[in-house]
Amino acid sequence: MLLSLSQWLLGHFPEWGFLRLFQYLTFRAVMSALTALLIGLAFGPWVIRKLTELKIGQPIREYGMASHLAKSGTPTMGGVLVLIGIGVATLLWFDWTNRFVWVVMLVTFGFGAVGWVDDYRKVVHKNPEGMSSKEKFFWQSIVGLVAALYLAFSVSETTNLRVLELFIRWVQSGFSNDLPPKADLMLPFFKTVSYPLGVFGFIGLTYFVIVGCSNAVNFTDGLDGLAIMPVVLVGSALGIFAYIVGNAVYSKYLLFPYIPGAGELLIFCGALAGAGLAFLWFNAHPAQVFMGDVGALALGGALGTIAVITRQEIVLGIMGAVFVAEVLSVMVQVSWFKFTKKRYGVGRRIFKMAPLHHHFEKSGWTETQVVIRFWIITMLLCLVGLASLKLR
Repeated sequence: MLLSLSQWLLGHFPEWGFLRLFQYLTFRAVMSALTALLIGLAFGPWVIRKLTELKIGQPIREYGMASHLAKSGTPTMGGVLVLIGIGVATLLWFDWTNRFVWVVMLVTFGFGAVGWVDDYRKVVHKNPEGMSSKEKFFWQSIVGLVAALYLAFSVSETTNLRVLELFIRWVQSGFSNDLPPKADLMLPFFKTVSYPLGVFGFIGLTYFVIVGCSNAVNFTDGLDGLAIMPVVLVGSALGIFAYIVGNAVYSKYLLFPYIPGAGELLIFCGALAGAGLAFLWFNAHPAQVFMGDVGALALGGALGTIAVITRQEIVLGIMGAVFVAEVLSVMVQVSWFKFTKKRYGVGRRIFKMAPLHHHFEKSGWTETQVVIRFWIITMLLCLVGLASLKLR
């Protein structure tokens, strides 16, 4: 919005040269981060107070960690604060004609709506389980598939009209699986190695990345500050990738596909970082507020969508390995328990408790140790991911 306003003012008042700052993507990204940070810090106490007044407290599962029982009643649904910061800052600073930012925003708030319903059922109906897993997965799938179908054709085109034309041509051709090379699955650390996916392959991979990342972040959100800092780190790193692939010069030099318009995602990533850090101010141990599914599902979906647009799905898996490990620990634990119960009559466990962070708590790590060490691991993995920019 401010970009369009500055362009209009320059057209009428050319002597106001300082407004040319608004044309610079990096300036707007920094301002987006600062805007989201200030919004979060300013409105955080008010949001927490309102959540407390509405008695929107976090119910603790009876089979959870005993040390977490003291957290019962802590305000949850604090992810609303993050989404407000992201939404306002992004709308203020990004180019409203950019279709990629709109897609990421729609996915983010679509998943946020699913999480809001889940949290609402938990706190109002006093059901710690919230929305059933099948119902939650259904609505996640709807949002994920719609985004995947659109991105399959938009990554290689520059306008929505061209996207529609490509889609119609694909249908008329009998669902031909051809897509341009820039839509291929890229392998990091290799200059020219990529694998063509075809339309159905692209849609399948995109759906898996978006929905999978959303649930992975949600599983990680179990300790004070555990999920939000890795989200900030990975989101910031993805912002750098977006800036690279959206720039014709840098993408050519670094041998990345040039995706016009992707650079504008840096604005969203800046807002995500600012809003996330503001939330961490109140979510640091001992937490004054919890993110809830409304924040975790939304932020995970956002990371997955950005990774798909920038063609960095594998790099996302590297930088977000903490998220991957958390969701895998749950899948392995549940699968092994069911298998052993069916075979031996008694279910057995691989981890002391899942998700993985609870396993380390059961092993003697304090909550703060788990959180800080997972942060450190994510920092190192983000550096590895960023190294793939040049080490190719």
